[in-house]
Amino acid sequence: MFSEYIEAALERAVYKTIEDEEPIFVSVPELPGAWATGKTIEEARKELISVIEGWIALRLRMGRSIPSIGGHTITASTEPVSIVE
Repeated sequence: MFSEYIEAALERAVYKTIEDEEPIFVSVPELPGAWATGKTIEEARKELISVIEGWIALRLRMGRSIPSIGGHTITASTEPVSIVE
């Protein structure tokens, strides 16, 4: 579920070259605030994967929805779940 979602997000990533020590800027338009930079495209992509993982975790922790990307969704129940029986 998570890996498919992240892969779909990476397919929609937009790369730009900027004037910076890390000149590759990448973002996912459907995920507000999810962006990364790197010295190479691969470095920026790896960083973006980490950013997306954190972005998802934060949204879930805050009880916010995760937008669907390419037919992939992530949902979490807001109902309490007992971990001790």
